Amino acid sequence: MLSHDETMRLIALAQQGEEAASSTLLTENAPLLKSIIKRYLGKHVEYDDLYQIASIGLLKSIKNFSLDYNVKFSTYAVPMILGEIKRYMRDDGYLKVSRSLKSISSKIARYVDEKIKNGEESPRIEEIAEHFDIDPTEVIFAMDSAKLPVSLYETTNDKDGKQTTLVDRLPTDEDKKMIDKVILKDMLAKLTPREQKIIILRYFRDMTQGEIAAKMGVSQVQISRLENRILKKLKELYTENS
Repeated sequence: MLSHDETMRLIALAQQGEEAASSTLLTENAPLLKSIIKRYLGKHVEYDDLYQIASIGLLKSIKNFSLDYNVKFSTYAVPMILGEIKRYMRDDGYLKVSRSLKSISSKIARYVDEKIKNGEESPRIEEIAEHFDIDPTEVIFAMDSAKLPVSLYETTNDKDGKQTTLVDRLPTDEDKKMIDKVILKDMLAKLTPREQKIIILRYFRDMTQGEIAAKMGVSQVQISRLENRILKKLKELYTENS
């Protein structure tokens, strides 16, 4: 597996037109491509076709990647690869939305409409997730399923007639928040189940160290030590992702 520095070096060379660098990046990221296209197998699309489309998405990621994004290349590449596959399947009529996903999407839409009709602000993703007792990522996926899949890197024309991509038109702060959420999810996945539980209870459910200690059957001193150790670990993971 390529190191971060080696990946950055190869990306720079590939952006300068060196085909050998692009080929190496394609080869080294083959496991990533395979893991992504697995979820689309059995949908009347040949494996080789899916792999080719995923490879196109990866090459676009290589071309557009910048160190200014402050995110790992793989984290940046996945949405673009998914966008390519979804667009291909949409255009060929292969992309189908399950009945259960349509159902939750419809319920979310009604919930949001009712909030707005009552003069309230449009509910946040976290609020919707809590209301329906589902994961925030499921909310995003359900809401996204109600729309035709469009890549953030789809070329569009602005009011002056100039071509731009959707990602370039995203507000800077929102774009950073989106990337930070992806990075946070990636870091939390690298913690042990016990470490994840402590962080979720402490920072997502606002529980005190004493409350967490009582819930987990340990002393508050132990929770304090564990929390400090976990935060140090997360800081190191963040540095690796940067």
